[in-house]
Amino acid sequence: MPILDDRHFEFFSHSPDQTRRLGIHLGGYLKSGDVVGLVGNLGAGKTTLVQGLAQGWGALDPVSSPTYVIVNEYRRADGQHLYHVDAYRLENAFDAEILDFDRMLSQGPLVIEWAERIKPVLPEDCLWIRMESTGMEHRSMMLNPEGSRFLNIVNQLRRKLYGAF
Repeated sequence: MPILDDRHFEFFSHSPDQTRRLGIHLGGYLKSGDVVGLVGNLGAGKTTLVQGLAQGWGALDPVSSPTYVIVNEYRRADGQHLYHVDAYRLENAFDAEILDFDRMLSQGPLVIEWAERIKPVLPEDCLWIRMESTGMEHRSMMLNPEGSRFLNIVNQLRRKLYGAF
């Protein structure tokens, strides 16, 4: 885990609702071409966070885990799509290349659970969120922005949640 500095943002959630609310705030900043990589064990709250991200982004569809289908697609009234990928069942980055991320990114943001498994095929600029269960309903989330756009998003999110820093 990185040493905390101005680039990283650590958030502690005390309930699934609070995890969703963080996602709602974050989802409002996402646009086409954005990649959010989620890292964490089973039960870390990744899908719960994506439920909030999709809601904040404006998805019209309910969010469910894409574990068995690998990719879920959610739509918004303006015709854009949010892609929710579960890389757990992918053997390697080559398997991910077949999914045509370039097409997905041209139509909306891409949120990937188990993203560390396919990191070689992801863009360099990405928002990484490491999630960890720290108790029955408690979660620790470390947001690590790669690239100026995601650094700006994390700074806006920090200000929105906690005021000026």
